[in-house]
Amino acid sequence: MASGSFFRPSSTSLKLKPRVVAEKTIFQKIVDREIPADIIYEDDQCLCFRDIAPQAPVHLLLIPKNLIVRIGEADPADQDLLGHLLTRIRIIAEQEGLSEDGFRVVINNGRDGGEAVPHLHLHLLAGRQLGWPPG
Repeated sequence: MASGSFFRPSSTSLKLKPRVVAEKTIFQKIVDREIPADIIYEDDQCLCFRDIAPQAPVHLLLIPKNLIVRIGEADPADQDLLGHLLTRIRIIAEQEGLSEDGFRVVINNGRDGGEAVPHLHLHLLAGRQLGWPPG
């Protein structure tokens, strides 16, 4: 690849995969208000709530309202939504008073990546010194 050029996927690699799951995930049920959650942020594209099994003193989950199963299945049409999620993480961290001491953002992808729910979600972890490597 020449210096300064960008990867351009072939037209066959851009085929969109259907985003249908057999039944609603727990996150879709939270979006639809079918089950309760401690929601701390919401806009027309995403929702953020406290994790019920926190792995740090502060453990928030930010999810898109429109289903993306996992980051590994995101496609070019998701670019604006993915950017929106990342900028919301910053706003939520500021809102929660986490910006000064720092925080970590994690996206798990697939079984080996630790994905537990097939609905893209960003973990925002904070409230203590976080070790590295994480797993």
